[in-house]
Amino acid sequence: MKKKIQIITTLGPSSLNTAFLKFSNKNIDLLRLNMSHIEPEELEKKIKFIRKFTKTNICIDTEGAQIRTKVFKPRDLKKNQNLKISRVKDRKFLSLYPHEIFEKLKTKDILNIGFNNLLIEIKSKKKNLISAKVIRSGKLENNKGVHIENRKIGINFITEKDRKAILIAKKNNLKYFALSFTNSREDVENFNAILGDNCQKIFKIETKRAVKNFNKIIKNADNFLIDRGDLSKDISVVEIPKIQRKLMMIKKNFKNKKIFVATNLLESMIENNYPTRGEANDIYSSLEMGANGLVLAAETAIGKYPTSCVKFIKEMILSFKKY
Repeated sequence: MKKKIQIITTLGPSSLNTAFLKFSNKNIDLLRLNMSHIEPEELEKKIKFIRKFTKTNICIDTEGAQIRTKVFKPRDLKKNQNLKISRVKDRKFLSLYPHEIFEKLKTKDILNIGFNNLLIEIKSKKKNLISAKVIRSGKLENNKGVHIENRKIGINFITEKDRKAILIAKKNNLKYFALSFTNSREDVENFNAILGDNCQKIFKIETKRAVKNFNKIIKNADNFLIDRGDLSKDISVVEIPKIQRKLMMIKKNFKNKKIFVATNLLESMIENNYPTRGEANDIYSSLEMGANGLVLAAETAIGKYPTSCVKFIKEMILSFKKY
């Protein structure tokens, strides 16, 4: 019997509705709630709404150890433009989350923001305000990931918001959880300690450090997710195919371990009703490498054709299995 290849979809404005949730019953294996875009106060209401229409399992995906932007209005920034970063959330300035990050930033730090190539450099720092300059133009948007290019900054492996979400999820008998930005064996052990033995955990590999430590990480957990988007902020895009293959090869040495693949699988279908040939080839290649599941993120969260995306993934899996 051929292995089951799972489909995981992210819920968002495009899919958190009756029709998609009913569709999920026979077509999707796991529904992902991304805590980077959900407040704990909203979580229980969302869980109860989802359960009205589907029996598909729900996975809480933590924010994890990532810096994010907080801005009131998106705007385009040009090279050499000046920018202010506030210690606290402010309508006029950019601020960062979690807020303790402000204390850790230094002059000459280079911040890579979002996926639009925006790069800024810190020029000076006062008690409550940082002055920075744009060194590569791009779009500044709310809640986008921030990577420090020139050095590593230590951040707690989960946020207080994640802890609140886990308590709410447990109260509602959810059994699936994903740890974003897993970096070490210690992160795995700490997450296991919080959740206990009765939960299914997925550990997301999306940093250079996680790749370096993967041989140790894989010995202490069973389920992993290669997030190629955030990974490409820490490792050159040119290296991502090689890294994906490397991790899959390591996984083959461990029976019953699972790896899922995420990011840009059907990026064109956020706007278009049919994928590109390159996307079809990428999906097929990921399955050939041994992926145990495929993850749709923006495609189903904010895309125009969430149901069509799932149907195409199913077609690709069927084609792969027939071959």
